[in-house]
Amino acid sequence: MKQKKIIVCDAIHQKGFDILNAEKDIEVIDAVKLPKDELLKIIGDCDVAITRSSTDVDEKFLNAATSMQAIVRAGVGVDNVDQDGCSRRGIIAMNVPTANTIAAVELTMAHLLSTARSFTNANNHLKTERVWNREKWYGVELCEKRLGVIGFGNIGSRVAIRAKSFGMEIIAYDPYISASKVTDLGMNYTENFDDILGCDFITIHTPKNKETINIISHDEIAKMKDGVRLINCARGGLYNEDALYDGLKSGKIAFAGIDVFSKEPATSHKLLELENICVTPHLGANTLESQEKIAIQAAENAICAARGISYPNALNLPIKAEDLPPFVEPYLELVQKMGFLAAQLNKSAIKSIKIEAEGDIGAFAKSLLTFGIVGALNETTEDKVNYVNAGFVATEKGIETKAEALNSNSGYKNKITITLTTEKNVTSISGTVFGEDEQRIVGINGFKFDFKPKGKMIIFKNHDVPGVIANIASILAKESINISDFRLGRGAHQFAMAVILVDTDIDKKIITELTKLEACVWVEYAVL
Repeated sequence: MKQKKIIVCDAIHQKGFDILNAEKDIEVIDAVKLPKDELLKIIGDCDVAITRSSTDVDEKFLNAATSMQAIVRAGVGVDNVDQDGCSRRGIIAMNVPTANTIAAVELTMAHLLSTARSFTNANNHLKTERVWNREKWYGVELCEKRLGVIGFGNIGSRVAIRAKSFGMEIIAYDPYISASKVTDLGMNYTENFDDILGCDFITIHTPKNKETINIISHDEIAKMKDGVRLINCARGGLYNEDALYDGLKSGKIAFAGIDVFSKEPATSHKLLELENICVTPHLGANTLESQEKIAIQAAENAICAARGISYPNALNLPIKAEDLPPFVEPYLELVQKMGFLAAQLNKSAIKSIKIEAEGDIGAFAKSLLTFGIVGALNETTEDKVNYVNAGFVATEKGIETKAEALNSNSGYKNKITITLTTEKNVTSISGTVFGEDEQRIVGINGFKFDFKPKGKMIIFKNHDVPGVIANIASILAKESINISDFRLGRGAHQFAMAVILVDTDIDKKIITELTKLEACVWVEYAVL
C-alpha cells in the first residue's frame, strides 16, 4: 500500500509528531521551519496538511496542493483557512475545537482577577521601577459583584461556574440556549442585553459573526455603570476597540483585560498606551496541556483523513456528486441557506427543525435535513456544526429533528420547506430550484415571495396599511442606504411582509428606527 503523506506546516507539540511517526503507512514531512514560499514547492503530492495560524491556507496554498484531501487546523480558529476554496477543490477543512477549552477558561479568570486587582501594574511598579507604593494599587473584590457573561457555551459556562465560586452573582446572556442551562446552575438568565451592561464585570465568549462584531461599542459603554471592568479572551473585534479606548481613557471603564485584537500582532495598538489595561498576545490556547491535546487530536484526525476513515470536525464535508442525481446538489445548498436564514429571523433556543420535501426531491429528505441542521445551527453555537456531527449536535442540544417526503401539491415540481420552532416563535421558509441550479426563496411564514437567497436583506413584517414602503425608503435614504431590490408579500389578516435587499451593511441604529414605525410588527436583518 502506498504511504500517505502528511505535512506539518506549523509547530505542534512533540506528542503529535510521535503519533504520526508511529504509523507505518504514513510518511511525515516536517516543514515547521521551512519558509512559506519553499513550503508551496513541496506540498503538491501531500494528502493532508496540519496547519496553525502561521500558515495561510489561501489560493496560493490550495493551487499548489494538487493532491490534498484534507486540511487540519490545529486549533479552534479557522480565519486563515479559505473554506470555500477548499470546498471548490474537494478538500475537507477540519479543526480541533475543544482541546483548548480549559486553557481559555483559566486565562479568562486570570484577566478577571487582574482587572479587579491591577496585578500587572503593581508588579511592574515594584519590579521595574522599584517603587513600593501600596496606596496606589487599591482594587476591588470579586465577591458579591455582578458578572455579565455574554455567550454561555463551553467556555462561557465554565467561566461562570468558576466566578460563582468566588461569590460573584452571574447574569448570562445567550439567545441561542435554553434559560434552564443557566438557571439550573443557580445563575440568572436574561433576554435583555441592558442587564449585562449594568454589571460590575463583563466577559464575552461568543463566535465572531455579524451579530457579535462590535456588540460592545460606544452606545453600550455609555449605558454601563461607572468603573465597569471588561474582559475579552474570545475574538478580536467583539468589543469596538475605538470605543474601548475612549472608555478606558475617560475612566468610564476602570480596567480591561484583553487577549485578542482585531488585527494581530498588535504591537503598536493604541490600547497599549493606557495604564488601566492588562494585555496578553492571544494566549488563550497557550498552556502545555492544551498544546499537547491539540497536537494529539490534530495528528489523530489527520491520520483518519489520510486513510479516508472519517473526517472529525469537518467544516465543509463535500457532496459526493457521484452518489446523487445532479438535480439534488442545489437543493442541499439551498436548504442550508434557508436554515441559516431561518435562524437569523428566529433568534432563540431551537426546539425543533423540520424538513418537508415535495416532489422527486422527497427521496432525499434525510440528506436535506442534515444540511438544514448545519445551516440552522451554524451561527448559534460556539463550535462549528458540520455535515458529520450535525445530527449528534442537534440531539445533544435536545433539538427534535424530522424529515418528511410529501406529494407535490403546491404547483412546484420540487419544493422544500424548513421549519424552525424555538422557545419564542415558529419560522418557516420554503424554496425551490428553477432550471438546473437557479435557487429561489418562495415563501416565508406563509407569505409568497420569489428572490435569490443571496445578499444583505431586511425582513420587515407590518400591518398592511398605506405609506409603509415610503416610510421604509425614507429611513434608508436618510442613512444613504441603497435598495437593490424590494419584494413584497401580502397575506391574510391584513398583514404584509417585505424583503428589502440592500447594498451595504445595516447597523442596529437603522433597525431600531424601522422598529419604531407604527405599522411595524417585527424587523430583522439577515445576510446570506
